Amino acid sequence: MLTEFPVLAWGLLAVLGLCVGSFLTVVVHRLPAMLEAEWAGQEPTFSLSTPRSHCPSCQHTLTWWENIPLFSYLWVLRGQCRHCGVRISGLYPGLEAVTAALSVITVATLGWSWAAAAALLLVWALLALTWIDARQQLLPDAITLPLLWLGLLVNIAGTFVALEDAVLGAVLGYGVLWAIYWVFKWLTGKEGMGHGDFKLLAALGAWMGWAAVPWVVFVGALLGSVFGLAQVAWRRRDFQKPMAFGPFLAIAAWVLFLWGRGTVY
Repeated sequence: MLTEFPVLAWGLLAVLGLCVGSFLTVVVHRLPAMLEAEWAGQEPTFSLSTPRSHCPSCQHTLTWWENIPLFSYLWVLRGQCRHCGVRISGLYPGLEAVTAALSVITVATLGWSWAAAAALLLVWALLALTWIDARQQLLPDAITLPLLWLGLLVNIAGTFVALEDAVLGAVLGYGVLWAIYWVFKWLTGKEGMGHGDFKLLAALGAWMGWAAVPWVVFVGALLGSVFGLAQVAWRRRDFQKPMAFGPFLAIAAWVLFLWGRGTVY
């Protein structure tokens, strides 16, 4: 029905993306802290739903009109808390806007279909993982493992790849980085990546099939190398400082998922 009114349909999709992006800002800030408290044997003082969004400086609870995705930041709050005047990070509206944009691009590429709806779940999960890993070098099992099982479920009917290709993709995705991890550790005595990378690539293999796994690793490694070398050249990173690999796997996967099937793999 909505596709008969394209402007309305795309507008609603963009609004959905903004709302999901707003929720993702909560996930990427609270989930790592909740996990750290759990690992320390402590009871988390908050959850993904409580308490309500508030200013981290003065603890003022945001009203509904101060919490409208993107709109409130730009026109109501104008980038700062109305109570204490502290600047609000632009990362919040940034993630909301990026989520909306990638949601629209994903559906525009795949068309209005159940496959596109499933792909949106993949895109949203990758956005959360990218942010968390980039900031804290952490890929939570609470996101990667459900993403893996969801990929297998989606492909039971061969939505993106045959089920056997999805199963082999999950196995190969985990196994490739697991092998690289142990070879690197044997040669250097150091850990070259975290186990979360294994699980993320396994999840991507479940969604995209085994043939996509080498391409995701290659493109992700290429992007990571270019980014890392650029930071070293601009003296913004110590060459010895570890760098999160998850964001580059996620970017490579999104590009290949939308435009690589039937061409490069």
